[in-house]
Amino acid sequence: MKTVNVGIIGLGAIGERLLKQFHAHTATQITAISDVNVKRMEEMKEILTDVKMYEDYQQLIADECVDLIYVAVPPKFHHQIAMDVMDAGKHILCEKPLANSFQEAKEMQEKAQSVDVVHAINFPLPYTNTTEMLAENIQKEKIGTLKRIELTMKFPDWPRSWQQNDWIAGREQGGFIREITPHFIQLTQQLFGNVTHIQSHIDYPENKKACETGVIARMELEDGTPILINGISGIGKKEELAYEVYGSNGVLSLLNWGQLTYTSIKEEAVNVVERDNTQPGLIDELVKAIAGEPSHLITFDKGFDVQQVLEGILGKND
Repeated sequence: MKTVNVGIIGLGAIGERLLKQFHAHTATQITAISDVNVKRMEEMKEILTDVKMYEDYQQLIADECVDLIYVAVPPKFHHQIAMDVMDAGKHILCEKPLANSFQEAKEMQEKAQSVDVVHAINFPLPYTNTTEMLAENIQKEKIGTLKRIELTMKFPDWPRSWQQNDWIAGREQGGFIREITPHFIQLTQQLFGNVTHIQSHIDYPENKKACETGVIARMELEDGTPILINGISGIGKKEELAYEVYGSNGVLSLLNWGQLTYTSIKEEAVNVVERDNTQPGLIDELVKAIAGEPSHLITFDKGFDVQQVLEGILGKND
């Protein structure tokens, strides 16, 4: 199988995480990087000893050696860069959420449908054994009749200590609603189908440029099953993320991204599986798709479905 040459636009904390995965993968090679921060690119040369650096992302897109471009810039820049990548006929992996507005996401989805390129969004959860086991236990009706789905997000500080920057703390494109909830919207749609009837109340600080400090939202599956979201930051408690599926016989809980437990009246919480990486990962699936083989990717179509729900929570797609 031909090695996939990867170009990366954006070298922040999230971009660096996947950069290291591309670098370690046997079927991919990072050949070019781009960031407006030249110092940041120089730092990456400690990891990537033989890589081309471009301050202008258009030069990276034009590089004939690059097969796949990973767009890891803040959300408000996704649309323009992604459209340029697809215009150039390059395969694309985009950070989530797909875009910074409903209209931008729609244009990106339509563009992806019109060009012959592989397109995907960086949603890691679908490629874990934890999610596979969650799906299997739901399909086996381990919890009985589905009663409710709840997502709880609690943060002592937002942004978190490892992701301190202006945009992720800002109302325009940051906040934990945009950063965290898309993962679990996608997971819900994957497991249960469409999400409808979105209602939300968001708490904002007096600083009109700062992101939210809390959210309470209610949605429904198409069969009327309620979905509740409870998010808050700035509290005296360790970070907690819990995605819980309540049923008549028990509860399945995906905790802090990687731990899956089952609880019932008859038994305390029991670990179903600890997250590991024996499932084919996102990069494996990208490589297969580029080679023309069957693959499992969260495409821009699925990303647009997530965007619609996200915009509903934010109250921006009425």
